[in-house]
Amino acid sequence: MASIFVHRLADVQSVDIGDGTQVWQFVVILPGSKIGQNCNICCQCFIENDVVIGDRVTIKSGVQLWDGTRISDDVFIGPNVTFTNDKYPQSRNRDFHCQPIYVGKGASIGAGATILPGIKIGAGANIGAGAVVTKDVPPGTTVVGNPARLIERDEK
Repeated sequence: MASIFVHRLADVQSVDIGDGTQVWQFVVILPGSKIGQNCNICCQCFIENDVVIGDRVTIKSGVQLWDGTRISDDVFIGPNVTFTNDKYPQSRNRDFHCQPIYVGKGASIGAGATILPGIKIGAGANIGAGAVVTKDVPPGTTVVGNPARLIERDEK
């Protein structure tokens, strides 16, 4: 881990972190997670064991990535985005059904958005700030609101 930056106030237990990645203060990264190259993980983030993050990903402050989350290359995750992996959460339920979330290459998720369990966000999709994503988001689309609804499709 010589070629990564880890702030002295971060708790990084994973050894699978790519070159050039920066991890800032008060971040917790559990040992089973995998993080790509040249990522920027801002302060006060939590990354659970069964999480895979691609290369050149930016994760802004206050984000938690729970088991089953898969983030592709070149993704932006804004501050305080909430990911969930349990459709019916209950206290002390150790037998819950984890529903993974997948975020495609180059997607961007605005501040304060909530991503419900089992959601797939397509490559190049944009999620507006504060959106509550209850359904899969097709590649190259933009969704906003609660529940999130399609507002445009990029034809690139």
